Amino acid sequence: MTSRERVLTAFAHREPDRVPAWCGASPEFRAMLRDKLGLGGDDEALSRALGDDFRRVFARYAGPEERSPSSCFNHPEATSRTPFGVERTGYGYGQPLSHPLAGAQTVADIERFAWPDPGWMDVSSIRSDALVWGGKYAVLGGDWSPFYHDAIDLFGMERFMTLMVEEPVLIEAALERMAGYYAAVSRRIFEAAAGAIDIFFIGNDFGTQNGPVVSPAMFRRFFGLHLKRLAELGHSFGLKVQLHCCGGFDPLFPDMIETGIDALQSLQPSARGMEPERLKRLYGRDLVLNGCLDTHYLLIAGTPDLVRRETRRILEIMKPGGGYIASPSHDYLLPETGVENTLALYETVRECGASSVWSA
Repeated sequence: MTSRERVLTAFAHREPDRVPAWCGASPEFRAMLRDKLGLGGDDEALSRALGDDFRRVFARYAGPEERSPSSCFNHPEATSRTPFGVERTGYGYGQPLSHPLAGAQTVADIERFAWPDPGWMDVSSIRSDALVWGGKYAVLGGDWSPFYHDAIDLFGMERFMTLMVEEPVLIEAALERMAGYYAAVSRRIFEAAAGAIDIFFIGNDFGTQNGPVVSPAMFRRFFGLHLKRLAELGHSFGLKVQLHCCGGFDPLFPDMIETGIDALQSLQPSARGMEPERLKRLYGRDLVLNGCLDTHYLLIAGTPDLVRRETRRILEIMKPGGGYIASPSHDYLLPETGVENTLALYETVRECGASSVWSA
């Protein structure tokens, strides 16, 4: 099987020739892996060496310079800017330096905000970027669409949570604007890609270590309808839809299934209610499960032998019947992660991930 065939077979809840593998990692950690393997700066060679079955394409910003995601900052400590103009600082995605809608009192205040134009994203190279891999890999695309995180940036966490209870109409208006922007950008991407993308990949973290950030009822009211909107958009273009969601959010699984998403990534086995055996038993027929190989403890504090044993255990639980993608339980591996441990994980997936159907 090609990587693309392998992934799409898993998404059809059938067993491919082996369990598909996924690697999400920070640039710094990928550089560490390349150095270890003697690959220089060849990042594509690293993906092939790990057996990563996925590739990803992105639209490029082409809007006003003052709204650029990477330049023309107003704050001296800023290192990035969101589509909604919030400047951030710190490692990786960082933390917001201001909350522009913290003082919003009315829906009119929300409407007057300087919302971005979806046309600022250049989608002209999306199709050619995806075709570089010759149809061999499962290609991820679409806008990341983190509307929950953007709402926290715009209002501030405390005010956002308070307004969901005291002035829900303000939050509903803002979320409609944010989700509408992301849907419009992704629609432009999918129209330009013309069948070269396989999976619409979006991300919102609704879990903490001990449970979801909101109740199922609040999830349905404020977030589920927008996830459903995005899922329907992806499906209308013949795409599978995968949601990245960290932490423990087991009470939300039934509602996430109702939104129509096809897959959840990166599932964290150390969070409450996220035991792999339980997830496979309860939700494995309805969702593709991506993750479950612990980055909280195993890949940082473990040994290669321990990683191999645990990876074999998870594969034995998750691979029967398809619907599983082997991946660390964090989609942005950081430099404190063990290089030898990570290589042991992917070696074990290649060696032990073969389907019982194909190996019989």
